[in-house]
Order: sequence, then C-alpha cells, then structure tokens
Amino acid sequence: MKAYELMLILRPNLEDEAREGVLEKIRGIVTAEGGTVDSDEAWGKRRLAHEIDHTEEGDYQVTLFHAGTAIVAELDRVLHITDQVLRFMIVRRDDLA
Repeated sequence: MKAYELMLILRPNLEDEAREGVLEKIRGIVTAEGGTVDSDEAWGKRRLAHEIDHTEEGDYQVTLFHAGTAIVAELDRVLHITDQVLRFMIVRRDDLA
C-alpha cells in the first residue's frame, strides 16, 4: 500500500455532526478494504483565493492514509458526489512510504 494525502475543503456552514459524518465516511472507505488512516488534521476555516459556489470561505481538513489504488478510486468517486465537499485533492506521498 502507498501513502496518500487528502486535502478537503468543506462548506464552512456545516454543523459539527455533518462535518464529522463526512470524515467518518472517508475513514470507512479507507479502512473497509484494508487501508489505514494515519492522521486527521483540521486546519479550520480559511478564506478562499476564489469563490467556489458563491462561497468565500472553506473549512480545511488534511488526512494522511495508506491504501491501494482501488480505495483511492472509490474515495475519488464518493467525494465527487458529496455535496458538503467544495473541493478535494488526493496526492500520493512518496516521502511517507
């Protein structure tokens, strides 16, 4: 399994339960097929460089995990259809192998 970093920008008006629900969904997808979540780090609300869907702020979350390519593909698919997510990026981290 390879190391990955997931950067999420969530809608800033989410309540704590909804925010935690999205993060639990991500953890569930990663761990369902044998992957491991190494760390979750909340960066908090920050101003966006450009508006996204008429939103000027975003709630940032960074997750480091180890997973196979099938897990990353499923995570990508699910995050594309999750309304609470403004933007996301999954990057392979060779320095954390």
